Parts: sequence; C-alpha cells; structure tokens
Amino acid sequence: MNILAMLWSNLRRGVMTFKFPARPPVSKGFRGLVRFDPELCTGCAICRFRCTARAIEFRAGKGDFQWSYDPGHCTFCGRCVEGCKSHALSQDPECPPVYLNIGELKHSYTVARKAPASKSSSASAPAPGNHATDAAPGGAG
Repeated sequence: MNILAMLWSNLRRGVMTFKFPARPPVSKGFRGLVRFDPELCTGCAICRFRCTARAIEFRAGKGDFQWSYDPGHCTFCGRCVEGCKSHALSQDPECPPVYLNIGELKHSYTVARKAPASKSSSASAPAPGNHATDAAPGGAG
C-alpha cells in the first residue's frame, strides 16, 4: 500500500483511541479489584498462596500481621477470593482506576491477630477414672 494512501485513509477514518481519562468498557470475564475486610480476616494467608501474580503480600508478626494488595500486579482471576474461608475478600466488578505511578494503588493493612477459638474443656480433658492405665486388661489388682 502506498504510504500516502494509508495516511489519507487514517485521517479520513478519524480518531480510534480513547482520550484520557476515558476507559474502555470492562471485558467479559473481568472479576474486579480485590476488596479486603480486616474485621473478617483470620490471618491464615491462604490468599497469598493462591495468588499466582504475587499481588498479595502477607507478613506475620507476634501479635499482628500485615496484609497488602497491589492491583497493578493483579490478574483479577479471583483465586484468592475463592480460597478465603472467612469471606474477608471480595471483588468489585467496576473498571479499575487509572494510575500513573507504580504502586500507586497498593493498599496495606496491619491487623491484630485474633485469638483461636477455644475448645471446650470437657472435650479436651479425659473424664476421671477413664485413664488408659485404669482400664488396662490383666492389670495387677
């Protein structure tokens, strides 16, 4: 094709790109940005292990943990949300915001660890007189 014919074709067709800050519509199958609810999180870090894009970071401390999410690394696959048993993660289906700097959308939370659920004392302690040595057959009497 002649370069002049190609230029004329492009000029005649008009603008084909979106002007900033307009964004294209969200594609089919887009699951959305991950939202974190620190009140529901137990600190199990399953979300970190399920994230193949390494968008979720988890650092454990003695009495707390730090959870952070960088949408710039996220592939929006939803594996982290599917794996969260405490439902602390959800996905927002709206189009992700435009950002200009690396790490600009990153969110970090420092959350106090919750005490594990205590087991009932009757289930953990054997009943009196039910020790293995008391019930042993053929014991000296």
